[in-house]
Amino acid sequence: MHGMINRAIQCFMRDTYGVHVWEKVAQNADLGFDNFEAMLSYPDQITLDVLGRAARQLHKPVETFLEDLGTYLVSHPNVEAIRRLLRFGGENFTEFLYSLNDLEGRARLALPDLDMPSLRVEHVEDGTFRLSCSSAMPGFGYAMVGVMRAMADDYGALVFLEHQGWMDSGEEVITINLLETAYAEGRAFELSERIGGDV
Repeated sequence: MHGMINRAIQCFMRDTYGVHVWEKVAQNADLGFDNFEAMLSYPDQITLDVLGRAARQLHKPVETFLEDLGTYLVSHPNVEAIRRLLRFGGENFTEFLYSLNDLEGRARLALPDLDMPSLRVEHVEDGTFRLSCSSAMPGFGYAMVGVMRAMADDYGALVFLEHQGWMDSGEEVITINLLETAYAEGRAFELSERIGGDV
């Protein structure tokens, strides 16, 4: 598994629950180190062990832990770059959904060696979409539920999300019911990031 994924799990644990909780998880998973290197690759089993130990440490199902991780990846100030990458997908939540079909290609421009999950969004009927996720990490779809929920809040949309389970092909399926596109005021977003003070 790419180090960025492991590093994201580590940062989520550290930023949300504290350094000591993360260190306990790392110790219980017999990592032999406290920090993942973002640009290295690690055996998939290490990632699975860390996820299992983290969920047990927090007394949560792994699915809930992954959903919380997905929310963190979009909403926490320490990972603003991920939110920016996703917000470039469109001016409203519907445009954002369709942009997920191209996310793998956009992410590869920045990180060519990242094994990016394959995402496919289909319009099923009025206001209903189906998101299919294919990933090397089992349960990635639950993280996408968290991402979708946080992005809906970011855009000010009202959605109902449901993880439908796994298809025979191994893909995870999420149903997205878009109830209202402008339910609340979304978070501010500018295409260009301001650097330094006023010019």
